[in-house]
Amino acid sequence: MLTTSEIVHKVKELEIISKKITTHLFTGEYHSAFKGKGMRFREVREYYAGDDVRFIDWNVSARFNHPFTKVFEEERELTVYLLVDISASNMFGTVQNRKKDLITEIGAVLTFCAINNNDKVGAIFFSDKIEKYIAPKKGRKHALYIVRELLTTEPVGKGTNMEEAIRFFNKTSGQKSIAFLMSDFVDAVYENDLKVIGGRHDVIGLRIYDKMDMQLPDAGLLQIEDLESGKNQWVDSSNKMVQYNYQQQFLRQSELSKNYFRKAGADLLHIRTDEDYVKILQKFFLKRS
Repeated sequence: MLTTSEIVHKVKELEIISKKITTHLFTGEYHSAFKGKGMRFREVREYYAGDDVRFIDWNVSARFNHPFTKVFEEERELTVYLLVDISASNMFGTVQNRKKDLITEIGAVLTFCAINNNDKVGAIFFSDKIEKYIAPKKGRKHALYIVRELLTTEPVGKGTNMEEAIRFFNKTSGQKSIAFLMSDFVDAVYENDLKVIGGRHDVIGLRIYDKMDMQLPDAGLLQIEDLESGKNQWVDSSNKMVQYNYQQQFLRQSELSKNYFRKAGADLLHIRTDEDYVKILQKFFLKRS
C-alpha cells in the first residue's frame, strides 16, 4: 500500500511522463486518429474561387446578388472512457513491470491525450464487479484524479467479469464514445457484449501480457498460484510437453481475443510488459489517421 506522499510523488511523476509523451510524440496523432461527432455550421462568407460549390448558400447569394458559401468546422469534442481491469491477475509481472503498472501508465498517457485535446475523459474500474465509476469531465484537475485512482484503486473482487463492465459502460455512455478496454483478457467472456458496444462506440482493446504468460521458464518443478481463484498446483516447467501446452493455451487465448474484436468491428493491440508501448500506440494512431 502506497503512503500519501508516495501517491503524490507517483501522480506527479506520471503527469510529467504523460505530458512529455503527449507533447513530443502524440501531437496531432491522437487528434487525427479519432474524429469528432461531425461537421458543425460556423458562418456564411463570400464565395472564393476554389470553394466547394456544393456549400453555396443560394438564399444569401440571391439577396446580395453575389455568391456566398457556408463554412463548416469539425465538431471536435469527444468523450473517452478507460475501462480498466483491476482484477488480481493484473498484479502479475516478471520482467520490467507488473501488468497493473503498465495499465496505469498507459491509462495516464491516454487521459492526458484526451485532456490536451479538450476532450472529456471518464473511467470504469472493474474486477468481477464494478469497483469504481468516474464520470467524464475535462481539465487537468480531473486528469490528476483519474491518475490517482489508477494508482490506488484496490479491487474488492478477485475475479474478472468483463461482460458486466461492458454492459455498465453501454448503459452509462449516452452518446458515441471512445472506449479503451485495458486487461490481460485471461479467461474473460465478453464476445456478445463487445459486439453491442462495437456497433455503437469506437472500441480499442489493449491486451497487456507478460513474457511468462506466453512461455514457462525452464526451472524444474514450480508451484503456481492462480491469483484470482487462489488455487495452487505443481507443474514441471522443464517438461517439453508442459511447456508446449502452456504456450498453445496462450496462443489460443490470443486468437480468441483477436476474433472477438474483429467480429465486433473493434481494434485490439497486444502489448507485452517489457515492450515500448509508446511506439505501439503511436503506430496505431498513425495508422488510423
